[in-house]
Amino acid sequence: MPRILALALTLFVAAVQPAAASDALQRFIGEVRTFTAQFEQVQYGEDGVEIARRSGRFALARPGRFDWRYERPYAQRVVCDGQRIWNYEPDLAQVTVRAAGDILRDTPVALLAEGANLTERFEVEPIGDGGLRLRPKAEDADFREIELWLEPSGAPRRMRLHDPLGGVSEIRFRDARRNPKIDDAEFRFEPPAGVEVVNLDPAS
Repeated sequence: MPRILALALTLFVAAVQPAAASDALQRFIGEVRTFTAQFEQVQYGEDGVEIARRSGRFALARPGRFDWRYERPYAQRVVCDGQRIWNYEPDLAQVTVRAAGDILRDTPVALLAEGANLTERFEVEPIGDGGLRLRPKAEDADFREIELWLEPSGAPRRMRLHDPLGGVSEIRFRDARRNPKIDDAEFRFEPPAGVEVVNLDPAS
């Protein structure tokens, strides 16, 4: 009897986890309008050896606005107002400006900041530990696949990004807040005095 119960429990868990992951993803898409968290990002090479480790904080407001701030070991800020993306590197005293549309398409940032129409842009399948694997349908996507783990509330917990060359970046979120009030100024960027602006947005 214990073996039968154990087998039944195993089959039950295997059936529930994909549904739970899918439900969490739907909550993330449908209910999470704003999100803030601290994060740690670790980059690994093709051989699995750690290349770099960075940390900072992240905020998003749908649709399409985000503020990704690296704080350690050096500062960098990537902010999107929904139309343009500003990549500010204080050490270089330089900011690069690009149109948001093409850069956001089929990327992890699009996954978090846009959310809607995921099944149109990604193949989605369940993986272990209640996670999901998302493979971009576009052949020229920046990532081969994205693994995403969500809290039951829909808040992102962890992401693993696989690039086409075999490199992996893993991002872990902590101190997450779901649907906090965020001032619109968080998603606007004004280049500091003396900073070189490299404008690669053809529309501006």
